[in-house]
This record gives sequence, C-alpha cells and structure tokens, in this order.
Amino acid sequence: MKVYIKTYGCQMNERDSDAMASLLRAEGHEIVGTEEEADALIFNTCSVREAAERKAKGKIGYMKKLKARKPGLVIGVAGCMAQRLGDKLLEELPHLDFVLGTGQLHTLPEQLRKAKEKHLRFAETEPSPDVLTGMSGHYAATWHGEIAITRGCNRFCSYCIVPYVRGREISRTREDVLAEAKMLVDSGVKELLLLGQNVAAYGLGGDIRPPADDCSPFAELLEELDKLPGLLRIRYTSPYVSYFNKRLIRTLATAEKVCHNIHLPLQSGSDRILAAMNRQYTRDSYLAKAAELRDAIPDLTFSTDVIVGFPGETEEDFRLTREVMNEMDYSQSFIFKYSPRPGAKSAQMPDTVPEEVKEERNQILLADLAVRVEKRLAAMKGRTEEVLVEGVSPRNPRRWTGRTGTNIMIHFEPDEKCRPGTLRKVEVIQSNPVSLFGKLVD
Repeated sequence: MKVYIKTYGCQMNERDSDAMASLLRAEGHEIVGTEEEADALIFNTCSVREAAERKAKGKIGYMKKLKARKPGLVIGVAGCMAQRLGDKLLEELPHLDFVLGTGQLHTLPEQLRKAKEKHLRFAETEPSPDVLTGMSGHYAATWHGEIAITRGCNRFCSYCIVPYVRGREISRTREDVLAEAKMLVDSGVKELLLLGQNVAAYGLGGDIRPPADDCSPFAELLEELDKLPGLLRIRYTSPYVSYFNKRLIRTLATAEKVCHNIHLPLQSGSDRILAAMNRQYTRDSYLAKAAELRDAIPDLTFSTDVIVGFPGETEEDFRLTREVMNEMDYSQSFIFKYSPRPGAKSAQMPDTVPEEVKEERNQILLADLAVRVEKRLAAMKGRTEEVLVEGVSPRNPRRWTGRTGTNIMIHFEPDEKCRPGTLRKVEVIQSNPVSLFGKLVD
C-alpha cells in the first residue's frame, strides 16, 4: 500500500512517525508525500494542547470527502489524541477505520493490514513495553538522527496529560541505545538528538527524586556516545532541572561532542504557581542550578517553555516570571497560553485568568524575547563560529544555513566544499533582529 503519514506535535511525535514509516517500509509499503496518492492515511496526533487536538480533528474530518471518492481508503489515528480518546474517536468520526494508542505504535503494520483486509473498525490502546524497543527503525535519517531513549513521564505536573497518554516513564537499555546510535553513525549521521519527556532521568527507573551527586546514567550514556568515531555533535531534549547533579554537569562540561545549549523548561517564575503546577523546584533553586551550569560551561545558552495564565496567576506572579526570563537571558522561549486539558489535575481548577489577559501576557513575553534575541545576535558580529552545515536556506536558495554548538543559526554563501553534516568556520558579518549572516573563513 501507499501510505501518507501526517504528524502533529512534538519532536517525539516526529520521531515516532519516522519509526512507523520504517516499520511500514520493512513490510513492503511505500511512504508517499500527499493524501491524494495514498491508499492509507495515518494521522500521528498530539493532545498536549487543545488547539493541537482541534487541528487534527478538523483535518481528519475533512478526509471524509476523500474517502467518499476513494472507498477503499484506510484512515488511522495514532499517538496521544488516539490514546486519550480511544473508541470515542470512532464514534465522533464515522469514516475513521482504526485508532492506535501510544503503547501500540510498533504494531502499526499489523493493524493496517487488519483494517484493510478484514474491514474492521477498532481501537488498540493497551500499553505495551514492547513499544520501547519496537520503534528503533529509521526511515529518513540523513546527517541528523534522533533516538528516543525514554518514553512516558512520572512527574505528573498538574497541567500536563503526558503521563496519561504516554504512560509511565521507562528507559531503554544503554546497549540498545548505543547499538542504534552506531547504526545511525555508520549510515552517515553526524548529529544525534536524544529524546525523552524527561531525558536527564534516563536509567533511573522512574524515580522522581533528584539523584545523588555521583549518580547519572544519562551522563554515562553521553560519555559512551561521545566516543563514537564519526559523530560530530550530540543534542538532547527535554531535561528537568532537578536532575542536573554534579556528575551530569561535569560530563556536559567535558564531553567534546555534547552541544552547549540546554532546553530547560521554567513554566513559571512564581513559587506559588510552581507549587500549584507540581513542578517540585523553586525559583531560587532553578536559578541556582542554571548558575552552576553556566559556571561550568561559560558559553552555555538556554531555551525554555513558559505557561502564562495558569489558574490563579496574578500580575505579581506574572511579573516574577518575566523577571526570571530576563535574568536567564534565554536564547529562545516557547510561550504558551494556558488551556485546561481533560484528565490533568489543573482542569479541576477554575480557569480564572481571562483570555485577553493571557494574550496580553503572552505578547509581553514575546516582545521581551525579541529584544533579548536582537541584542544577543548583534553582540556576535565579528566573531568566528564553528557551525554544523544543515543545507540550503529555505528562504533564500543562494544561501546555506549552519548551527553553532550553542544552537544559534547562521546563514552564509556556500562554496564548492559545502556539504550537509560538515563542520565549517563562519565569521559573523551582519545581524538583524532574528538572524545572523556570515562568510566562510576556513
């Protein structure tokens, strides 16, 4: 069959779609780029925000017209929304053939065959540990590859439904991860991105207590990956601040290939709101850990996630969040307006912040971010940076792009030696509010 896969949501979903495509190709299916040419459509969905679910449902609903023209078309929904709603999706969308939860993604070829050959409508949402090792295939790895080293989460932040739709936190064995990494590097991958809902908790058995200073299986994994010949860079996302103990910080500071950028979710700068979110750290402990990291890695950059308008958030709470964000000087921030998610604990709290106030606070933080980014980029003028070449700029085919080890993108004119996945030296010659421009100097 010709199969089209549409992905919504986070990088973990992107990685799951890549693995599902690999599983389908191994069974003889062809992955195609449009809905019109497909015999089957798979929608890999997200439930973290209401807008993501609404968007996916709208798209799937629209496919009713395509199925009317192609009666043999099979339509399946996978991922977090599938796990959360299960059979309800079959009731809501009568043209839908099957629903596949997050613990059953590795069975996609079997479920697709069942839907096509037996003309059954069904939902498979039972959790299975086999998904941990059954999703290690890669369909389209080039110079960049992604490895999911954990699945699920045990933290139960009050606004989040990840533990409910992705299950409890489980880690792959180090041997399994290293084998996948070696396979990718042997195939030409130069940069690895390690993925997990709480990636720094890798190997700790789901324990949410901060580990002892000398205990970090994640650090041990990074040290092994750092030895891989041919690998140039290692990135990871997303960690939780409490897991950055002395063992891990020492590894991050000394490993040659681990990039000096950390996506460190803050969510709020108010201790009162952090407690209501069940974030289990305080403003001061977060800032202290960031300072410890910066002391060990002077050129380190941070990005973050923040929620505005959480139930009960006052102007003072928001002021504290804004203050921390400016003090941290994040190089990038993903700012979300709070929306209650059914099943999460905060959904039982009164949504007290008006939408217009959420929007106003969102815009204030975005404006602050723009000022910080422009200032940071302007300060880089004249510096020479080592970038990992990514390829042709999507906005200007005459330019190529590369990314520094601190996760800052630079645009430049290529030479005849430019290849994606190679390290080059670029002198920054110009900046604007959102971009850097440079010239090759090596």
